Amino acid sequence: MNIFQKIARKIIKQSFDISVSTIEFFSDMTPYERKVSKLRTYKKGTLGKEIANCLDAHDLTLVPKYESHDLKHVLLNYQMTPEDEIRMQAFMIGNGNYSFPSFAIFIFGVLLLPELGRTFYADFKKGRTTIPISKWTIEKFADRNLMELRSTLAKPTRPETVFNLRKITKLGAFASIIAGVFGMIFCLPFLFSSNMADLVGAGFPFIGGAILSVGGLLALSNVSQSNKSQLARSSF
Repeated sequence: MNIFQKIARKIIKQSFDISVSTIEFFSDMTPYERKVSKLRTYKKGTLGKEIANCLDAHDLTLVPKYESHDLKHVLLNYQMTPEDEIRMQAFMIGNGNYSFPSFAIFIFGVLLLPELGRTFYADFKKGRTTIPISKWTIEKFADRNLMELRSTLAKPTRPETVFNLRKITKLGAFASIIAGVFGMIFCLPFLFSSNMADLVGAGFPFIGGAILSVGGLLALSNVSQSNKSQLARSSF
């Protein structure tokens, strides 16, 4: 591993550590610490017990609003390393978890760890042939045997051969939001420059990034409204 690869992994780890610390600082951690204490009481070999063991081994606790993140680490056997954090997101995108955090983390990782592109693609394909797990919760599966759950995931499923229009729209919307946000962040320092050329050169791309982000949000809103309309019609 060369110096650049080591630096990239350190950047990813520090980014995750800062994000988790920020969430914990602005959250009441008492309920989550109690939840971990309860997980420690489960029988050996259960998903709940193994999640508690994993958290204790890394001196961590559940992250507010992201409890299922640790469930997936243990269930899918991805380690808490920079490489495996990105690999898990590649798996989850292939598994149908089209969320902003997943895409943002995955793109961030691909940019910093391009040498693992084939590995990420293999994880993506594995996710496509695994039953959807994005909605799994600790509360529902904590008492289940971990090996049995992994055996269930290992059963081959038929992957979707094509993306439907709604999925394509969601993917495009997320890509637009991410590209817009990154563009705005990149241009932001230049907007405080006293040089007119910098202001003009950064101003238009900044506006373009804002348009991309807003357009992506509008597209997601339209897809969400369409889903609600279909559910409403199906209920009659």
